[in-house]
Amino acid sequence: MNINIGFVGSGAMAEAFISGLLKTEEYSAAGIHASDINEKRLQYLSEKFGINVYENNLDVVKKSDVIILAVKPQNIREVLSPLKGAFRAGQMVISIVAGFPIATLYKYIPPEVGVVRAMPNTPCLIRRGVTALAFSDYANDRQKELALNILSAVGHVHVLPERLMNAVTGLSGSGPAYIFLVIEALCDAGVRAGLPRDVSMDLAVQTMIGSAIMVDSTKTHPTILKDKVITPGGTTIAALHVLERAGVRVAFMDAVIAATERSRELGSD
Repeated sequence: MNINIGFVGSGAMAEAFISGLLKTEEYSAAGIHASDINEKRLQYLSEKFGINVYENNLDVVKKSDVIILAVKPQNIREVLSPLKGAFRAGQMVISIVAGFPIATLYKYIPPEVGVVRAMPNTPCLIRRGVTALAFSDYANDRQKELALNILSAVGHVHVLPERLMNAVTGLSGSGPAYIFLVIEALCDAGVRAGLPRDVSMDLAVQTMIGSAIMVDSTKTHPTILKDKVITPGGTTIAALHVLERAGVRVAFMDAVIAATERSRELGSD
């Protein structure tokens, strides 16, 4: 595809997208541009992928048809301020900055530029991520199609109203950390019960993967699948009783709500 894509900020998520885009073979390294304040990071990306790298964000904006903002929420205003006036009509900006609303982006970007707000998660690094996105009113049909193509290079994509993006951040954006915590806890529990750590880790990981795939492939509600594991008076119901008494279900719900609220706060700071 003859299009120039630029990344302002070149951290792990930007690397995930660069890798995913190149693996589709629709995009070329010559058409990918990236900037960062870390010179060693740029050198690494240049050597690994053969892309164009710059220390100045302005160079990326000038050379790109699509600009992906991939910086920390605390830094986004500082990054955008020098770029104000550099964007041109027909460009598209995809922001993967947590909590930062489209209306605030348009304080730095002219309405002639289509803006997309997206929230990917870290499994994008292995092209098994999930991304939710919301389109601005100024994004045209061609830009919407292109945004879906770019974001689907690293996993599943859902188009949602922007009002739901903070909830997406709380669930799937922060979600991998919850899952990693569960895997770690299960592994430690297996070791406590006498299993070798490497075996315990594999059992925990494969159980998590298999269970998730089972829900996805069968399209069966988790409650039904859970009940199929339980036998009267058995080991599973004894374990679930402990988890329910400890409030694990509510703790996960509270965690998602806390992350959602923090995402909302970041957008208003």
